[in-house]
Amino acid sequence: MRDFFLTEDDRAFRTEVRAFMSRELAPKVDAIERDQDFGAQLAITRALGEAGYLKLMFPDFHRGTLPKPGLTHAVIVSEEAAFLNYAFETTIATALSCAYPIHRFARAAPRERYLTPILEGRAIGSICMTEPNVGSDSAAMEAQIRFDEVTREWVVSGFKRYISNASKADVYVVWGVTDPNVPPQKGLTAVLVPAGARGMSFPRLYDFIGRRGSIVGEVAMDEVRVPEENLLGEVNDGFRIMLGAFNFERVILGGSGLGVSRAALDIACQHAQSRDSFGQKLGQKQLIWDMIAQMSWKIDAAELLTHRAAKMYDSGIGGKDLMREASQAKLVASETAVFCADRTVQILGGDGVTRQYGKAEQLYRDARTLPIVGGTSEMCKYLIAAREMPSIRLNL
Repeated sequence: MRDFFLTEDDRAFRTEVRAFMSRELAPKVDAIERDQDFGAQLAITRALGEAGYLKLMFPDFHRGTLPKPGLTHAVIVSEEAAFLNYAFETTIATALSCAYPIHRFARAAPRERYLTPILEGRAIGSICMTEPNVGSDSAAMEAQIRFDEVTREWVVSGFKRYISNASKADVYVVWGVTDPNVPPQKGLTAVLVPAGARGMSFPRLYDFIGRRGSIVGEVAMDEVRVPEENLLGEVNDGFRIMLGAFNFERVILGGSGLGVSRAALDIACQHAQSRDSFGQKLGQKQLIWDMIAQMSWKIDAAELLTHRAAKMYDSGIGGKDLMREASQAKLVASETAVFCADRTVQILGGDGVTRQYGKAEQLYRDARTLPIVGGTSEMCKYLIAAREMPSIRLNL
């Protein structure tokens, strides 16, 4: 039995979400992939919000029937969405990754102003960390945030790239350096920047190998001014906020990887059971059933790790105490997605690399993004090893 960590309430919720995705998302996946129809994504996001599915990990907002809603259920939503279309899942996962620090660290007025529309599906958010010289090494951040004592405003200047929902988001969580005279991890601050802020621009949108339909691009900020109340947490508290956001994002990405992996396995199994080759079904060949078996156990391992991390989060475990488990979930689920997509293409042969014969080639392109976004596989391995060997300071 799969989903070992889930309760009967969790499984019933999965059935409900799967029906929702079949009704709302499935009819639009071709438009999202072929036409990169972002309007279709916004319409589905609105439906998700109206159904209450974007409030699951924020129990104080949730008004549904689940007795204990949490990240476990957000992961289920992520998985079921990614099973049908990873680009759409990216859009909502990014919005929720933005909602997380707003919910935890924003002042009352901006929290109400920006969080409620996201959770109701009327708005989407974005997070701005990555820079031209900053990927996994967030401590090397160059964007600057300073406080204007005269106007009582935060002033943001910097350039961010590989930003999901760039130019489309309604609010951006932006990290920058507020104190260059201390170690980088002690001098970062996060603020909220609303769409339309003077000095904010979007120089370029990227054309990715996969996730067709998701919007990813650059965000430039030239003396962007936001109210004092738009500070998240406290000054120089940005690194701690970032750690929590990464844990949250990596567990969600575990769900993304599971959805892509499951979709690939389904295609491979259907083909192996229906295709005749040398007088017998393709699935009767040892090399084929070996690939199917490997896909199956890898998915189970990824699922166990992802649901464990989600359940830990829901029990109140976070910060450095969740870093290892969140990294394991993201690492194994994303690498499994790449493996399953690759093996599925191989099993399908020519049909696997041709758009006219199903979505195997799309899954292959989509999956390759997963070991990079939200912390590379290499970074996840570092974080895991660092927790296993606390007495040794690992050298990146």
